[in-house]
Amino acid sequence: MTSPSRNRLGWWLYILALAGATLFLTYSFIDILVLGVFGYYATRPVCDRFSRVVDSDRIAAALTIAVVLLPALLLVIYASTQVFQQLQHLVGGSSTSMLVSRVFGLDALSAAERAQLLSTLENPLSGSSSLQGSLESILRKALQAVQMVFGAVVLLALSVTLSYALLERDEALSKTVVALVGGRDTTAYAYAVTVDNDLESVFFGNLLFVAVMAVIATVLYGATNYLAPQGLQIPMVLTLGVLTGLTSLIPIVVGKVVYLPVVALLGLQATRAAGNHLLFVGGVLAVYALVLDILPQSVIQPYLSGRKFDTILLLFAYVLGPVLFGWYGFFFLPIVVVLLFEAVRIVLPQLLRGDPLGPEPMLAEEVGANPQESRDGTFGGSDSDGDTNETAADGCGAESDEL
Repeated sequence: MTSPSRNRLGWWLYILALAGATLFLTYSFIDILVLGVFGYYATRPVCDRFSRVVDSDRIAAALTIAVVLLPALLLVIYASTQVFQQLQHLVGGSSTSMLVSRVFGLDALSAAERAQLLSTLENPLSGSSSLQGSLESILRKALQAVQMVFGAVVLLALSVTLSYALLERDEALSKTVVALVGGRDTTAYAYAVTVDNDLESVFFGNLLFVAVMAVIATVLYGATNYLAPQGLQIPMVLTLGVLTGLTSLIPIVVGKVVYLPVVALLGLQATRAAGNHLLFVGGVLAVYALVLDILPQSVIQPYLSGRKFDTILLLFAYVLGPVLFGWYGFFFLPIVVVLLFEAVRIVLPQLLRGDPLGPEPMLAEEVGANPQESRDGTFGGSDSDGDTNETAADGCGAESDEL
């Protein structure tokens, strides 16, 4: 008969093997997971609002995806497409032949291959032996382009689906975490709920901040065009507004990477236009610095974000994330920073001192989430009868009195 200790050891080995497989899958599909988690935390408060109206987790999650997440993705895709087209126009012209060349992958061919292909098309009988190789090269490049587009579509579709699944099953996942960690009074639960609150604060605050700044920047650029003297014009007002909102996510940097080139373009136009319009450009720069730089950092972002997370840590996370991991690092490294920060704030001091592990943070109590607070009330709180508040951790679809 197998002893209990050997039986537990076997189960632990099996669990570790599954954990290894899970880590491998997470590493393989990290971009999908990161986007899905970002979409979940960025839209969860909105889903909570919907759930109070429709009284259904599934419908609330679907409405959140349809009303918030999909329009935001489409707007970002539109802005990216416009920027790509403008760069293409500046670099390679916008003639029909150039467009056809890019669509069919001719730009990927060398100059000799292009000349040979064009010669064959003009006189097919002159190079029948080389025609097959040229066509194969074109088809290969076209297939690569199709695969890249298809991969991007699949990535976005799976990420949105993951966000929907997390929103719909938020309450069940919350109860599962409580059961796994052994209740609401444990250190593991305090750490988990603090990370949860911080991620929602950061990502939802970021989404709201981006939307507000995109609207403000678009209106400001449009007003500039309306008031600008003849010969001064800002192109792609909506696209630049969206990009200003997106770059506003980066602490300290905010919209400078967009509005400064815009002002430089206006200055260049002013030097070429009749009359002296440099004073107007200087006024535009002052207004942009106030509305798109000082005001967002000092008023708008603290108000929308509510709980403040350390801005220096977020600055390094947003700047270094794409450098270390690629495009998805912009969302991945902030998650890692939150996980690391809360571990150092809550768990590490007690481990180093050898104290019994408790749920209270030992460092930087004024920064980050309070483990005793939840989105709907207090974690670990008790009602008048001393019972644990079972709805404190409920997510999308949970009944609560306030967000």
